[in-house]
Amino acid sequence: MMSGRETVNAFAGNPIVGGKREAEEVEEVLRSPEAASKVKVLPMCDGKPLVEAQSQGLVPWRLAWQELDDIQYYGSAEERNIQLVYVGDGDGFSYFAIAVPAKDFGDRQELKSLADGFGKEGLTFYDLRSLMQAADFGNHDIMGELSIAGHARAMMEWHKQAKYCGRCGTSTRPILCGQRRQCTNAKCNNKLYPRIDPVVIMLVIDKERDCAILGRQSRFIPRMWSCIAGFIEPGESLEEAVRRETREEVGLEVGEIVYHSSQPWPVGPSSMSCQLMVGFFAYAKSFDIRVDKKELEDAQWHRREDIRRILQNTRYKSDQQEAIQKIQKAASGNGEAQVQGRTSSDSKKESTTGTSTLGFVPGPYAIAHHLISTWANEGPVMTQSNY
Repeated sequence: MMSGRETVNAFAGNPIVGGKREAEEVEEVLRSPEAASKVKVLPMCDGKPLVEAQSQGLVPWRLAWQELDDIQYYGSAEERNIQLVYVGDGDGFSYFAIAVPAKDFGDRQELKSLADGFGKEGLTFYDLRSLMQAADFGNHDIMGELSIAGHARAMMEWHKQAKYCGRCGTSTRPILCGQRRQCTNAKCNNKLYPRIDPVVIMLVIDKERDCAILGRQSRFIPRMWSCIAGFIEPGESLEEAVRRETREEVGLEVGEIVYHSSQPWPVGPSSMSCQLMVGFFAYAKSFDIRVDKKELEDAQWHRREDIRRILQNTRYKSDQQEAIQKIQKAASGNGEAQVQGRTSSDSKKESTTGTSTLGFVPGPYAIAHHLISTWANEGPVMTQSNY
């Protein structure tokens, strides 16, 4: 909740997924003689979308949609169509994603060669986390591109993870234009649905002292701090998860809970096709932090003015420009190996950013950033939860 201003989180606001239709209708589009003029396909290799680097304008990269007839990896049209995964409608087209096979997914030269095979300069398969870091989050067009890419990657990763039935162990096959999978064992016939892993993430606030808790995990890059977060347990409400995770990780009780926003997160652990981050402000009723060292390396109260100073001094814009340059080099074929997320040089650079012992907080691609910056710069609207 942002005092009258809407929060736009990365991977949210998909401009085409809302046009989803019945699977039978979409399958009919693929079978029709006009399919070549009504269908756009996004090739993806090892979860990396095919993108075209942009050297001019406000959008640093665009998704490189292909014509249906340009997808040549699967033999017959029927074999190809089985592998297509429907991601939405828009502008008179039906949009699909498809996984491009590779011998060695980690080989940069092979990925570039596969991208060049689509017959246009400036194309590359690039990892979604780096594309996210290169995005200008004030630009509506790139936010839409990022959201579509996130949805497509989440579906591609789920298909890789759901190749076998969890009931009987038999192989599964995609059905309903890739929206489901089904066990091939006729006696089982189990249907599998895309997986979403819900997570609560909260900024715990002390109203009286005007402070908030930030924590850090051992896996974080040096001097980065963020909000407390944790997975929701079966049979647990969102509010219960907020209270339990706060109690477990920092030993505090919270009272009032205020919803902020949510964010799809298709760039998390490889074992999860997509997390859903649900963000809250939680107001503390106790204040003596007791850190669970199994969960966190450290957690501390930080004053609003200190956090505000960190947000003002962190080099998010220069980090974005560096990510753009790496994408452009990769697309031209002259760059170094693609960076998967952050590098040691990124860590060293960011560790010197800011003017406080706090260090820095995640960039504007993360819901944690918006929780922290909303409180630091505006303060949340006080609304009692229904719990």
